[in-house]
Amino acid sequence: MEFYTISILNGLSYGLLLFMLSSGLTLIFSMMGVLNFAHASFYMLGAFFAYSVTRLIGFWPALVIAPLLVGIIGAAFERYCLRRVHKFGHVPELLITFGLSYIIVELVQLVWGRASVDYRIPAALSGPLFTLYGMQFPMYRGFMMLVALLMLLSIWLLLTRTRIGLVIQAALTHPEAVEALGHNVPRVFMLVFGGGAALAGLAGVIGGNAFVTEPGMAEAVGSVIFVVVVVGGMGSLAGAFLASLLIGIMQTLAVGIDSSLLGAAGTLGLQITPDTFGYALWNLRLSQVAPILPYLFMVLILIFRPKGLLGTREG
Repeated sequence: MEFYTISILNGLSYGLLLFMLSSGLTLIFSMMGVLNFAHASFYMLGAFFAYSVTRLIGFWPALVIAPLLVGIIGAAFERYCLRRVHKFGHVPELLITFGLSYIIVELVQLVWGRASVDYRIPAALSGPLFTLYGMQFPMYRGFMMLVALLMLLSIWLLLTRTRIGLVIQAALTHPEAVEALGHNVPRVFMLVFGGGAALAGLAGVIGGNAFVTEPGMAEAVGSVIFVVVVVGGMGSLAGAFLASLLIGIMQTLAVGIDSSLLGAAGTLGLQITPDTFGYALWNLRLSQVAPILPYLFMVLILIFRPKGLLGTREG
């Protein structure tokens, strides 16, 4: 019982980090219809900016400064690059964001080098939060979960309870009417893209020291972010939240249980002999197949529910 409790808590903390990553991408797609292939690179920028700011003035100022810097870069990219190709359709948008992701990786390597940097958890958050069944749950994981939940609440309140949120949502479906009311629709889209990039930067600040801050971190999480968005439903913030938790718990349990596929099948009551599909397949351990579980989950979702868990449009 204690193993499953701690594993689920760890899975929730990892899932909430995935939500922090995917929320900005979901926001940009739902408001602008743009799939930003450079989103994971903004996450990486947030981590490296936080590392540099932390060395100068500490972690807590970096928690604010790094996302702002990433948001400014994202807004500038939308204003001077993405906006110029928007009229040509989705393919040029995908290509220009894809190119930006490679540019950011190369710039990061030029400035900070190719090796990982020593971006550490702040001392104030390095102890245990509580002890359960004799096992300690890190304080920093609790901090990650708190920030992610506050982010979800803030985005929901912004979009549903403020005048700015109403203007943002109306600008996507009725841009002419919004412009007739005196609002600058291109500026609204620039702020949305910058805000989404800032959310990715905030995830980098929080996740960079919990894991590893190095130039390959964007590639490591980039595909998983899109899996979360597709599974949750394209453009659905609530769907991204649910999908993040499911994927986080699923992967954490798979790594923690570390049983063979044959043993897992037996636990589920399935009568399978090792030679059904080959002994080597059933001898694989769950921890070995854990990295592919989100993609298998996505395939099943696309087969049986193409709109995603809570989506309203086709993936």
